[in-house]
Amino acid sequence: MNERLLVVVDDGFELATVVPALRLHDLDIIGEARSESVALNLMRRLQPDVVLLDMHIAGISAIKIAMNIRKIDPLVGIVILESCSDVRFLGDSLNEIPAGTKVILKKSATDILVLCSAISESKFAASEGHEVSWINGSVSIHEKALQDMAVHLTDAQVQTLRLVADGLTNAHIGRVRYTSEKAVEQIISRVAQVFNIYPDHNRNQRVQLVNEYYKWLGAPHH
Repeated sequence: MNERLLVVVDDGFELATVVPALRLHDLDIIGEARSESVALNLMRRLQPDVVLLDMHIAGISAIKIAMNIRKIDPLVGIVILESCSDVRFLGDSLNEIPAGTKVILKKSATDILVLCSAISESKFAASEGHEVSWINGSVSIHEKALQDMAVHLTDAQVQTLRLVADGLTNAHIGRVRYTSEKAVEQIISRVAQVFNIYPDHNRNQRVQLVNEYYKWLGAPHH
C-alpha cells in the first residue's frame, strides 16, 4: 500500500497505537491530528489520499469533520471509525456521511487488516462516488436484535432518547424540540415499547431507556 494517510483521532492512547500498527502494514502516515482545526490545516497543506477519522471522545462528530474535509478535497478517501452502528444515537444523520466513505465499527477494526483494506479501497470509492460502505465484522445475536429494534425508531424518537440520556426533563425536551410536554411523553412511551420496556413500579423507565441508549453507543453503563 502507498496511500498517503492523514490520521485524525482525539484519543492520545488510540492515536499512539493505531499509527504504528498502520505503518507496519506499509501505510504512509503523512500527518496526525487530535482536533478538527489541526486536521483541516493539515488537509490543505499535505493533500492526503485518505483520511482516517475517529473523533467522538471530545464530543466532536467525525461525520461533520468528514463533510468539511470533502469541501477541501471532494475526492479524498474517508474512513471513519464508529462505536455505534446507528449514528443517529450520536446526534448525526446517515444522509450526511460523504459518498464513498468506509464506516468501520470499532470492534471490527481490532483486525488491522480490515482497517488497511478499507483505507486502500476508500480512495477509489470516493472518486467513483460509491455509496457509503459499513464494515461490521461478525454480529452477535444480541447486537442483531438491537439493530432490528432501532430500525423502528424515527429520527424524532432517537433525538428524544438522546435528550433523556442527557438528563433533560420532559418539559425541557419539549422546549428543545418545539413541541408539547404531552407529545414528549408520548414519544418516550413509544420508544419504551420498541425496547420492550413497560411500566413497572419496581423499575424506573427513564433509567432503563438510558441503559438502552448506552448499549447502542457501545459504552459500559449500569
